Amino acid sequence: MQLTLDLQLACHFDQIPSEAQFQLWAEKALEQFRDDAELTIRIADEDESQSLNSQYRGKDKPTNVLSFPFDAPPGIELPLIGDLIICPQVVYSESVEQEKAFHDHFAHMVIHGCLHLLGFDHINEQDAVEMETLEKQILATLDIADPYRDEY
Repeated sequence: MQLTLDLQLACHFDQIPSEAQFQLWAEKALEQFRDDAELTIRIADEDESQSLNSQYRGKDKPTNVLSFPFDAPPGIELPLIGDLIICPQVVYSESVEQEKAFHDHFAHMVIHGCLHLLGFDHINEQDAVEMETLEKQILATLDIADPYRDEY
């Protein structure tokens, strides 16, 4: 798998994962679906996350990850799959609340977001089970525990 990653650090937050970690996590999420891909991951503060979440999802609060798939015009072949906007403040708060390691939860958000960019979703139960199963399998290859352990 050949991944071209554009990592944008648009805010400061302690203990942001390294570019190599983001690269690895995205590659793990995409490798069974794509031979090559281009992806932007933007690390955004709570204000930017809230603004985008409000504008695109109608939810006026910051969120952990937003996915913006790239839809190429007909006849145009590009490896670009889209953009992820991740808010480290929300990811950190969730990791504390859910008693998960910060970087493990960050890995989950990258993988979750990448799967959304590929067209996976969790709107209905059948799709949610499919997506969560993939997330668990991919995270297991990184020695990261099942992130849904408390939900069942």
